[in-house]
Amino acid sequence: MSSSVQPKRVRKSPEARRAEIVATAAAIALAEGLECITVRRVADELAVRPGLISHYFPVAEELVAEAFGTAATAELDELIPADRPEGTALPQLARFLGLTTGPRYDDMSRLWLNARHLSRFRAALRERVGHQEARWRDRLTGLIREGADTGAFRTEDPVVAAIRILVVLDGLGVHANTDRSDRPPAVVNMAVTTAERELGLPAGALTPPTAPQPDPIDPAPPGTGRTPPDPEPPRHAPS
Repeated sequence: MSSSVQPKRVRKSPEARRAEIVATAAAIALAEGLECITVRRVADELAVRPGLISHYFPVAEELVAEAFGTAATAELDELIPADRPEGTALPQLARFLGLTTGPRYDDMSRLWLNARHLSRFRAALRERVGHQEARWRDRLTGLIREGADTGAFRTEDPVVAAIRILVVLDGLGVHANTDRSDRPPAVVNMAVTTAERELGLPAGALTPPTAPQPDPIDPAPPGTGRTPPDPEPPRHAPS
């Protein structure tokens, strides 16, 4: 005689449930775009009622903004970890450039393009885009400043150097949706050569022997705190 006892469902904490909702929305955004994030779509992915999603996000636009912030935070933490061993600024920067100039982050480049366009019309998303741009700028500036303090880099202004590098990366990322098979190596490596010039390094100093290939981005639970951005900022650099 078979048992009819159903397995007991484990109720998730509000924090865990909210993080699950945001991570699911971030995965949808990366794969299909921010426009595809709806209460019903996220509910279907999690096999729950739409009302549960609305309980945590009464305004759908807040979920869209949170999903973008989660995906962008995961990207930043992968590329430039906040906790780094001392004295590793040069290899850390080489690793960063090796990842950002490869095909792995094309999905994130598309998501940034998507978010910037939609942020013209969505205040919550505009705020989150500005916050993420500031975090990128600060994180790279901190890495460059560390290298300058130890003598690995030479620059008069780490902030300006970071902005110039990020502007080049943004320009290259604009082409994530186009065919780049005929792009000359000098263009592909423009961010590397810009960084070497800005930081007083010899040619090839920031080119790793082999490009690292880490696992795909896995959006992390949402970060905390947001700061208001300047209106219509470029991806990582201020206007």
